[in-house]
Amino acid sequence: MGRLAPRPLLLALLSLALCRGRVVRVPAGSLVRVVGTELVIPCNVSDYDGPSEQNFDWSFSASGSSFVELASTWEAGFPAQQYRERLQRGDILLRRTANDAVELHIKNVQHPDQGHYKCSTPSTDATMQGNYEDTVQVKVLPDALRVAASPQPSPGPSLREGEPFELRCSASTTSPLHTHLALQWEVRRGPARRSILSLTHEGRFRPGPGYEQRYRSGDVRLDTVGSDGYRLSVSRALSSDQGSYRCIVSEWIGEQGSWQEIQEKAVDVATVVIQPTVLRAAVARNVSVAEGKDLGLACNITTDRADDVRPEVTWSFSRTPDSMLPGSRVLARLDRDSLVHSSPRVALSHMDARSYHLLVRDVSKENAGYYFCHVALWTPGHNRTWHKVAEAVSAPAAVTVTWLEPDYQVYLNASKAPEFSDDLTELECRIVDVKNPEASVRFTVSWYYRANRRNDDVVTSELLAVMNGDWTLKYGERSKQRAREGDFIFSKEHPDTFNFRIQRTTEEDRGNYYCVVSAWTKQRNNSWVKSKDVFSKPINIFWALEDSVLVVKARQPKPFFAAGNTFEMTCKVSSKNIKSPRYSVLITAEKPVGDLSSPNETKYIISLDQDSVVKLENWTDASRVDGVVLEKVQEDEFRYRMYQTQVSDAGLYRCVVTAWSPVRGSLWREAATSLSNPIEIDFQTSDDMAFDVSWFAVHSFGLDKAPVLLSSLDRKGIVNTAQRDWKSSLSLERMSMLEFLLQVHGSEDQDFGNYYCSVTPWVKSPTGSWQKEAEIQSKPIFITVKMDVLNAFKYPLLIGIGLSTVIGLLSCLIGYCSSHWCCKKEVQETRRERRRLMSMEMD
Repeated sequence: MGRLAPRPLLLALLSLALCRGRVVRVPAGSLVRVVGTELVIPCNVSDYDGPSEQNFDWSFSASGSSFVELASTWEAGFPAQQYRERLQRGDILLRRTANDAVELHIKNVQHPDQGHYKCSTPSTDATMQGNYEDTVQVKVLPDALRVAASPQPSPGPSLREGEPFELRCSASTTSPLHTHLALQWEVRRGPARRSILSLTHEGRFRPGPGYEQRYRSGDVRLDTVGSDGYRLSVSRALSSDQGSYRCIVSEWIGEQGSWQEIQEKAVDVATVVIQPTVLRAAVARNVSVAEGKDLGLACNITTDRADDVRPEVTWSFSRTPDSMLPGSRVLARLDRDSLVHSSPRVALSHMDARSYHLLVRDVSKENAGYYFCHVALWTPGHNRTWHKVAEAVSAPAAVTVTWLEPDYQVYLNASKAPEFSDDLTELECRIVDVKNPEASVRFTVSWYYRANRRNDDVVTSELLAVMNGDWTLKYGERSKQRAREGDFIFSKEHPDTFNFRIQRTTEEDRGNYYCVVSAWTKQRNNSWVKSKDVFSKPINIFWALEDSVLVVKARQPKPFFAAGNTFEMTCKVSSKNIKSPRYSVLITAEKPVGDLSSPNETKYIISLDQDSVVKLENWTDASRVDGVVLEKVQEDEFRYRMYQTQVSDAGLYRCVVTAWSPVRGSLWREAATSLSNPIEIDFQTSDDMAFDVSWFAVHSFGLDKAPVLLSSLDRKGIVNTAQRDWKSSLSLERMSMLEFLLQVHGSEDQDFGNYYCSVTPWVKSPTGSWQKEAEIQSKPIFITVKMDVLNAFKYPLLIGIGLSTVIGLLSCLIGYCSSHWCCKKEVQETRRERRRLMSMEMD
């Protein structure tokens, strides 16, 4: 089991942990290293359930029988004396790679380091379970590998793209064992290194990343030359091949079916410089061509390559001077096989060895822009492959296309201007003085609105409507809704005239209007392109805003009349700042203040609308349906008549007049409303008028019970009072011609309720007979009766106290007599013998 070194107390405590068993492993077989290289031996423990971090001891034996302590992860004084100096220098060290794994590193291995190395795990377990150590043999070989670079031109090959180049290095070994060599070519460009092509120790070729296609095509090869030479061949150099090249050789040995790399050496071979190919493309900078003519452009190529290179020429077009921006398109292309790809209107020809000509037939405005010539040079490779060695783009050639624009003027006038709100507005935008007309030109219009400027405010124009080249009409946000309603109408009534009509002009429509006439040119693809815009002078749509004035005067032709006569009132109307007014009239009546039935109550009687249609409003007297008449006497005068007037018709009469302005069609807009002065109907009471007055009461909080007649007074002054069962009394008297008083004397609680009076007027006719008018009833008045609590309970309280006192005294007297005479009995008391108890003493 090997030597168990003494451990401290902590190790003894760790030994108490339970272990399922452990297995220590080192590489199987033997390890082979070359003198001067580094030896690394890994050791790990598996199937171990002990502490989280395992400790290791390393021992060495040259013969494999007697081991010497080499290094330990636990004891500082574990190594033997001959290894301590190398441990202090760091030539021998232990590096932990995991809790249960460690590596032994020996730098600069020498021949005395050849032997057997044992890795063991120290343990104080009572029972040994598993394998606690493992041994591996290390062989140290002499350095027999030789690597050198073959002579190269100084300072290195300098070549052009597409030219071939070769690099060589030599490698050999005199190792006493059977070893294999592996070789790799590597290029360094700045800090980056790339593997080009390698030959493995098993004799297989492996291209590096990015060189797979070139290796398969034969452009990059690795060949052996003689017994120790290795050659890297590149048939077509690329710009990416520039850099410093190294030859890396490694020596491998096979042990028990596995391969070990025993050493590696590298040598710098050469620095390859790739000279860039000079390539320039030039075209004319500014070209002007008339519309309908042919456009010709030449692309001249300049290059320093004279070998077998093939050009690829591409002509492209863009609206901007930057060919890299999106939107550029290819017009024509000549590939490296000299095949031309173009369209029917575009041709590309090879004029000479270094000039390529572009022809665009029958140009139009859409051909104006920037033209570019893109050139690429290609060199052939193996297996019909091609490599791009250079490319260039010419400066943009600015091409302008001139054409004859139609010359014309635009005038805007208002054929109908508004004077009031809701008036019609009509604008005409006319094209005049047309010069250079062409059959492929059409005119469209755009209408704009700009509000009147206030002070220094910046006012922007608002688009009302625009007509495109295909005659489609689009509305702006301001006019979209009103155009749907038919208030805004845009039309073209003549070839040179565009119309804009506002059916109902509002105050918000006041401002400046102008039109823009656009000329559109038809293209070859039947599309239309705008070529010119001409603005008209603005027209200001404005009218002074003044307040509408409406005055109504009422007049009574007959200032005095008696009941039963006809009442007549006329209303004269005058207006100002109202467009084409029509009037509607409403007759109202307001009861006088002295009328207790409904003071200040306004009642609508009859109306006449703007179309002269009469309507009875609140006139509900069925016996006098035809008793009121309202008629239009003149355009601004109206007359109201009331036949067979009654006393109940007394009040203030007015005319409420509303002025209406026409909008469109049969629609009307209310412009103003005014109230006339009042005309009063007042019946003067005299011997020709008398009244019947009756008082009623409803003895409830509401009017849900039947009324009870209290008292009445006829027109002759006779009073009749109803009989009642309670003590309160009633009296009714006439205080004045129009005032009647009801008094309740000695009111009681049952007198509460709603009280009202009913009046029936009597009017004496001119013939001397009396005529009974309609009954008038007042509004009810609710009356409550308050009780005098002290007077109501004074006598009952005194009577109750007296009765209680008498009854109490009588009860006391009856009780005394009963107990003194009725319940007396003789009781003989038996004499009891009194005996005295004698005390007993105990000795």
